[in-house]
Amino acid sequence: MSAWVLPDHIADVLPSEARHIEELRRELLDTARGYGYELVMPPLLEHLESLLTGTGEALDLQTFKLVDQLSGRMLGLRADSTPQVARIDAHLLNRQGVARLCYCGPVLHARPDRPQATREPLQFGAEIYGHAGLEADQEILQLALDCLRAAKVQGMRVDMGDARIVRGLLDGLTLSAPVLAQLNAALAAKDASTLAEISVDFPAAVRQGLQALVRLYGDVSVLAEARKLLPDHPQIRAALADLQRLGEQLSGVTVGYDLADQRGYAYYSGARFAVYAEGAGDALLRGGRYDEVGAVFGRNRPAVGFSLDIKQLVAAVGPRPLRAAIRAPWGDAVELRAAIAELRRSGETVVCVLPGHESEIDEFHCDRVLLQAAGQWTVQVI
Repeated sequence: MSAWVLPDHIADVLPSEARHIEELRRELLDTARGYGYELVMPPLLEHLESLLTGTGEALDLQTFKLVDQLSGRMLGLRADSTPQVARIDAHLLNRQGVARLCYCGPVLHARPDRPQATREPLQFGAEIYGHAGLEADQEILQLALDCLRAAKVQGMRVDMGDARIVRGLLDGLTLSAPVLAQLNAALAAKDASTLAEISVDFPAAVRQGLQALVRLYGDVSVLAEARKLLPDHPQIRAALADLQRLGEQLSGVTVGYDLADQRGYAYYSGARFAVYAEGAGDALLRGGRYDEVGAVFGRNRPAVGFSLDIKQLVAAVGPRPLRAAIRAPWGDAVELRAAIAELRRSGETVVCVLPGHESEIDEFHCDRVLLQAAGQWTVQVI
């Protein structure tokens, strides 16, 4: 095998895509800052128990593991930044009120999470800690949609569900982790036959409720149907009421509900959402409430947030125009170098043409040229 061949689902990012990724990264961070979110930068590498405790099997399977040569302890390369941000909120910031935090950095996946996906996503996310009310869910949803609007995403559709619905249905039952994982997978796949096999020994009301969930997806009428078909359980009532209120607050997007959707990591505890767009197969963004994510760090604060992969986002939106630039000749003249330096200080991109390479510019649109006229260097439109 050639030394330059990269591992499966790992790729170099070339100039055009890299430029688009970097521009989006800046726009997303600026959008979050406009809402008052503070940037944090957790490390790529942590002790394994800090990364994984309380997060469930799905995140464990996605995490690369290695031994620390200094301490002998097991380390993990993060596959998701949310547990790290929860640790920062719990032990480093330790604020009593609301904390709004955002982040952007690479994560590594042991396995691709969908066909053709990279195993090195560039994860951007935003999270609110310290407020249990639905206002935090509304703000994080609005920020998520504004981030996608900043990326010029068209035809957005928000699908919502709630982890409390399945929890309410299963309340009182003791299920092993493997059985619960199989049940969630069957719900996500709308696999009624497998669901019937798993729940064969469950109480009749639970079996009927699980079978009903498979059919409960669509527009807002799904919520009214759910109130008829699902047990009158406090968690289920609260979940359906919250979903209706969240949907009523959204405008300019299509809103749908999928009450069986259990995809994603196990730390979700309340309302959850995914955003899809025209021409994009999988969800571009996922988020929701995860009030229990900080429990392992000794500070079980209310929390809600979302994350997305900027690399996936770039592939789902149209290419951006090239950045306008000025073409300048190469030379040692003091006046020429001073003119170029002044243009660059003013924010212009100036590309000096090296001798013999007059047309080797790919990522900039040189719509102007720096020319000498009457002893002065001036910029002229081409």
